[in-house]
Amino acid sequence: SASMATSRVAQRGQPLLRSFYGYFVANKEVSAPASKLAVVDKFTGEVASHVGLASKEVVEEAIQHAVKATPAMKALPHYQRKSILMDVAAQLTARQGEFAQAITVECGKPLADSKVEVGRAIDTFTASAEEAVRQTGEYEPLDISARNAGFSCITRRFPAGPISMISPFNFPLNLVAHKVAPAIAAGCPWVLKPSDRTPVTALLLGELLAKTALPEGSFSILPVTHEDASMFSKDERFKIVSFTGSPGIGWKIKNDAGKKKVILELGGNAACVVDKVSEARLQHAASRILFGAFYSAGQSCISVQRIYVHDSVYDSLKEKLVRGVKDLNARKGDPLDPNTFLGPLITPEDAERVDTWVKNAVRAGARVLAGGQRDGRFYDLTIVENVDDRMELKCKEVFGPVCTLERFTDFKSVVDRVNDSPFGLQAGVFTDNLDTAFYAYNHIDAGGVVINDIPSVRVDTQAYGGIKDSGFGREGIRHTIDEYTELKTMIFKDVGANP
Repeated sequence: SASMATSRVAQRGQPLLRSFYGYFVANKEVSAPASKLAVVDKFTGEVASHVGLASKEVVEEAIQHAVKATPAMKALPHYQRKSILMDVAAQLTARQGEFAQAITVECGKPLADSKVEVGRAIDTFTASAEEAVRQTGEYEPLDISARNAGFSCITRRFPAGPISMISPFNFPLNLVAHKVAPAIAAGCPWVLKPSDRTPVTALLLGELLAKTALPEGSFSILPVTHEDASMFSKDERFKIVSFTGSPGIGWKIKNDAGKKKVILELGGNAACVVDKVSEARLQHAASRILFGAFYSAGQSCISVQRIYVHDSVYDSLKEKLVRGVKDLNARKGDPLDPNTFLGPLITPEDAERVDTWVKNAVRAGARVLAGGQRDGRFYDLTIVENVDDRMELKCKEVFGPVCTLERFTDFKSVVDRVNDSPFGLQAGVFTDNLDTAFYAYNHIDAGGVVINDIPSVRVDTQAYGGIKDSGFGREGIRHTIDEYTELKTMIFKDVGANP
């Protein structure tokens, strides 16, 4: 990889990122912070830029501003919320190349994947703009008995107040958009802590937000140290904490959150079941599984990790997958090269961890069908067969480019195997049978079941979230708006009876 890294520096000529990005407090960029954080290019391992690092005092200031901005955000007319969100979507569209490049440098994600992420974030802001003017309520008769004669009510939702947001490294733009855009639509101020490994993209988004008509003080974006991050979960002035990241940190945040509402989007070891299907559907399943298991080097919480294949199509699918992996492994390299499919993992330690887990599985009797090699920061796309259920590759979240393959004969018992997991985010089922599809939907313990596609599908407007160790609450624009608002009832007695 060292030679690959040198050739890259020669190719690019000009720096890929600006040398410095300031954090944002109360809608304004701070250009001369007291301390800075280095951001590493995940391909070369060299420092690519610096960002401002916020102190405890700065976080305190941001929270005070958010509290002060709460009435203005609540009073912001819905059409203005919509136009602010449309403004961000338009600015993002105009600068999509710059955003995609920043994601690729700081995250190591291949440019093709980064471009898709930017497109999705534009969708997220656009759909949030649409939902901003569609927040409805309900009328309900309350004359449920003679005692309640003349009673009725209306209910609608009101913004909950300041939101604490903590976002992960793997989708440094769209997973920020999924917190920020619905908050603006709901009328809530917020303070965001982006991942310290990939903070640049969130700060670029801050530049766009700073140019909008958002009320003063309504947002801050602050990279902080791990020590100061606890303010984001503990501070009582936040009414909600929304976290996407690892289960270990997520459940600790829930413990620290006190009385505030918590939304957790955590990990998964997603299963994909391929039933006895037609040859055309099998071909489709193979190409989709190759994408779902390996896009972004498997660093997605809905990456395909466990594949269960019906005995009658097992050998055929296995052959298609192994052949496909060999082709894709040839496209390993500089993530800025538009032809690259496999980029580096987020840290060299992660590549080592994945390598250890594969070796542990092999020692316990598993067989590597393709891949299985570490190369510095890279880990080759890997398929492993006959993995023992107690191995990390099966029961933990790999968060790397590895999937396991095994056969089944009975659909009901394979659903039990899918459910034999601490996680429950999404599952995928390829089938030609409607009963099988509904059986899967009714019995798989997960937040979502995808029929005839991979569990790695997430449409940005769908309800998205998990059960068990995968999390708590739901995201997906109008579902997030529900999480960020409180239901309030207005009860009437004899209204309209005596004009």
